[in-house]
Amino acid sequence: MRHLSTILSLIVLALFVLPSASASAQSNDSTTQPRVLPAVVMSTSARTDAIPLRGDVARRAVDVFGDSLIPVSLASAAPAPTWDMNVRVYETQDRVAHYVEMFTGRAKDRIARRLEIGTRYEPMIRAKMKAGGLPEDMYYLALVESGFDPHAYSRAAAVGMWQFMTSTGRGMGLRIDWWVDERRDPVRSTAAAVQFIRGLRDQFGSLYLAAAAYNGGPGRVARGLARYAGDLENVNADDAFFVLADKDYLKNETREYVPQLIAAALIAKEPTRYGMELRQRSPFAYDSVRVPGSTPLAAVARAAGVPVADVSDLNSELLRGMTPPNASYQVRIPVGAGEYFDSAFADLPADARIATRRIETRKGNSAKQLANAHGITAATLAAFNPKLRTLKSGRLAPGQSLLIPTVAVAAAALTIPDPAIEKYPSSTSRMKLHAVRPGESIGVIARKYGTTSARLMALNGLKKPLIFPGQSLMVGGAPVKTVKVRATSLGKAPTKATTGAKVKVKSPARAKPIAKSHATAKAKPVAKAKSSAKAKSGATTTARAKA
Repeated sequence: MRHLSTILSLIVLALFVLPSASASAQSNDSTTQPRVLPAVVMSTSARTDAIPLRGDVARRAVDVFGDSLIPVSLASAAPAPTWDMNVRVYETQDRVAHYVEMFTGRAKDRIARRLEIGTRYEPMIRAKMKAGGLPEDMYYLALVESGFDPHAYSRAAAVGMWQFMTSTGRGMGLRIDWWVDERRDPVRSTAAAVQFIRGLRDQFGSLYLAAAAYNGGPGRVARGLARYAGDLENVNADDAFFVLADKDYLKNETREYVPQLIAAALIAKEPTRYGMELRQRSPFAYDSVRVPGSTPLAAVARAAGVPVADVSDLNSELLRGMTPPNASYQVRIPVGAGEYFDSAFADLPADARIATRRIETRKGNSAKQLANAHGITAATLAAFNPKLRTLKSGRLAPGQSLLIPTVAVAAAALTIPDPAIEKYPSSTSRMKLHAVRPGESIGVIARKYGTTSARLMALNGLKKPLIFPGQSLMVGGAPVKTVKVRATSLGKAPTKATTGAKVKVKSPARAKPIAKSHATAKAKPVAKAKSSAKAKSGATTTARAKA
């Protein structure tokens, strides 16, 4: 009888008290968001006349009677997805809906594969986004940029998961030289991306305008906001991007960039809804050890007792299969491999810790001959000696000092261009770009280009004279240079004058995003989209401080 009385009390409470209390609470708070109905549990007897129990009542019933009332665990019920940036509100926006359909249709397999790759880096990226004051869901920007590939390389020489140009990366504090390219380091490049995106967000007051500026350049976005200021009055900051996109002002790639970001975030939080099954990968985790300069990665792997590929994967910024010379270097090894590393490394044979040797070319030597003699390819020889001099005969100029890697080092080296000699498309715009360096101010840059702080701020849509290293600023022309002018035949005395010094400004195109616009015909996107507007495709000139 006591149990029966308890059951009846719970049923009454479930049917009348809790629903009315909930309704009363909702009616008293008009700002409350629509509430998710509480979980419903049924008796395992599956009787058609069984009465459902709800929420806290169900949990109380479990406490009293055990789990006989629960066919499915309350804890296993999947919560409704949430986002920490405006996503749902744009779900029906035309361009967003287009990419949701594309990413879950003909491009579904590719998107699913890239999302799976991303699960390896997701905890690290989300943590850095949160620590940097950005929404964690900006994580999906890397999906659009590179598909979470640390070695992604665009035709415009944008590199890594976050597709930094050399100058931008260096401006954000990344090491980029012949030995090391931290744009390929998932951890350090993510920290730089957070800093860069946060600066753009602070400049434009909107994550989506910041994303557009990340892709197409802050100068273009700022000029667009100024040009269409009348249409943007009383417009929400995030809505401003879509207003600007509808003006056919942004480059095609930039116009489609934000809708791809939103579509990716929508799909990734509910993969089963779109028929995707994503396998979670092991997180990007590691131990760190310090080794001398010029240490082969093969030696690190041997001391750690792991394959060389595992060490190379964790140290993707090391370009030459070895640590840089002249200074010790902290390398990553798999978790747990560092316990006995120091003693194991000390016990390695001396020749196992040798990475390179020097030889001098003699008359008649050829690259192929020397490469074969040392068990490497001619391409590897050329990669380790970018300034190799060759005679007209095709033979090597004698007397050159060549760096010869060991076979193990050559096997672990990456096949990439030298960051110091990367080529960039030239700008067709008369407006120049300036990458902000540490310690520079608006006033310093203005004086360098013979203009005023007010003009630079207006040109770049800056409300405050706040800039950050790595930021790209549009400037009026080449830096001014004081030169001496000789006396002319008219007998004028020598004077000083300022003239625009000719400089070669590199303004490279951005990497293609994960899928091209449905208004873009030429490209190799995740899936080709139907053309719905006339527009020229191709690389877009960016103002992302990559010049």
